[in-house]
Amino acid sequence: MPQVFKALATISAWFLFIFGLFVVAITLFMAIASGAVSPAAGAPPIQAYLAYAIGVASVTLSVVVMKLRQMLE
Repeated sequence: MPQVFKALATISAWFLFIFGLFVVAITLFMAIASGAVSPAAGAPPIQAYLAYAIGVASVTLSVVVMKLRQMLE
């Protein structure tokens, strides 16, 4: 395979990984700042769960892309 495919796979894997960690960190920070994690606050809104799911899915996809990149060698 041409080297350009390996380079694109590496770039997309790093992007997905950093994006996923950023989304999870920002969501956690915003939940703490708004007081949504305190026991008296009740259940957090569905947006928090969706943001966590998007972040975890992005990190998982970055692992999949790195496995595919490894198979290109």
